[in-house]
Formats: sequence, structure tokens, C-alpha cells
Amino acid sequence: MGDYEGCVQTKYIPNQLLNCAQKDAGGMGSSLASHTTLRTMGDTKNVESATKTVLVDDIPFPQNITTATTAKQLALLGQGITDMEIHFLQIKFTAIGVYLEPEIASHLKQWKGKTGAELSQDDEFFAAVVSAPVEKYVRVVVIKEIKGSQYMLQLESWVRDELAAADKYEDEEEESLEKVIEFFQSKYLKQHSVISFHFSATTPATAEIGLEIEGQKDLKMKVENGNVVEMIQKWYLGGTRGVSTSTTESLATSLGEILLQ
Repeated sequence: MGDYEGCVQTKYIPNQLLNCAQKDAGGMGSSLASHTTLRTMGDTKNVESATKTVLVDDIPFPQNITTATTAKQLALLGQGITDMEIHFLQIKFTAIGVYLEPEIASHLKQWKGKTGAELSQDDEFFAAVVSAPVEKYVRVVVIKEIKGSQYMLQLESWVRDELAAADKYEDEEEESLEKVIEFFQSKYLKQHSVISFHFSATTPATAEIGLEIEGQKDLKMKVENGNVVEMIQKWYLGGTRGVSTSTTESLATSLGEILLQ
């Protein structure tokens, strides 16, 4: 990884990570090669992909998945990347796919008729997406290799700050977040490693995080604090506060079209 060690995008990237991204900006060469094998992890060992895929920066994401826990089919409704521009060079970090039950539309009826552009700027709309009692699955594929501890640096900081701002950061939340940090701490996320977040419709206060790393299998953990689970959802599904603008815009467009049906 060299001088770039641990760098990862977002609107919330700490200054110390910006420095290492700048060092790497002059040395990035070829673009990510096509990766055609769908790999599932955690509870999603039992997830089956559809034959059709959507390429997100040359990384294939199945259009539909079915989870073993509910046997419901989830549709790929949002996709995008996390990236950063340094000296006019785009550095890409992860590709993201957001899978939801299409039935989520029944919980979003008040936004019917809104355009994708309007919805992408409406944080109340995305708050309704997060709170909707439907199954959700976020699949993150690593483009630029990174240490697990550095990946968690931003997620941890953002979740902690959001909980503190909402006056919800107590000992229980700190303990739950520390377990997530520990889970990622010793992991090294090579290119094409997969991170997944599975949010259940029946137990909204819990989530499963899974990792698929070369040479390691069945890496998963459960998050059982409702406040932490909510903020992890908002990290990827939080509208203008979310980590990936392109994913937010894609999800808003897809949901806007579904609401018109």
C-alpha cells in the first residue's frame, strides 16, 4: 500500500487521511480491472445472485438477491462509489450496491411525484427509507486496498458524532461501537474484498456485518444496539449526510421511479 496506507474517501475524510491520499495522487496507474465473480459473506453465505448483473466501476453487482433469512427478493436500487479528487485525479475507494425490498414504496407514498433530483436532497425522505420496516442489504466492494482499522476510522467518527449530536451516545452505544472497531481492527482489505451490512425487517435494532477477504471465510458479527444500527444505515442511506453522493442520487432516482408505478 505504500504511502497511501489506510486512505479512504468521503466528505468526512479526516485531515490525516487527506495527506496520504495526496501522496498517492501522482502514482495511481491503471484503472480497476473487471471482476466478474460474485462473492457473498456473513449471513449471506446463503444469498443467491440473479444471473443478470450491473457493473459499478467494472465490478459486477447482481440485480437481485434473495436472503435465506426471509426468502424475500431484494432489488439493486442504488449503486455508486466513494471517491476523491486530488489534483484533478479521481481516486476511487469502494463500489456500493444498495438492495431493498421493492415494497418499501408503500412506506414512501407521500413523496410520490417527486423527481430523483428532488428526493436526493430531501433528508426526511431518506430518514423514512432508514426507518421503513423492510429488509435492507448494503454490499461494499473494495477498489483501493485499505486496512480495516482505517476503513473504520471514518465510520466510527461519523457514527459517534451523530449519536452525540442526537444525545444518544451512552455507555451501551460506546460498547457496541467498540466491538465493531475490534472486528475490523486486524483485517486487511485487499482489492475486491467485500463488506456487507444486512439490516433485518423483523429485528430493526440489530444488523449483521460480514467480511469476505481472500483466504478468510465466515467473518461476521452482529450489532445489537439500535442507535448504532440506525447510524450505520444512515452512513450509506442518509441522503445528503451519506458517505456516497452517487449512491444517494442513484437510490433517489430508482425510488422515485418506483413511486410513479
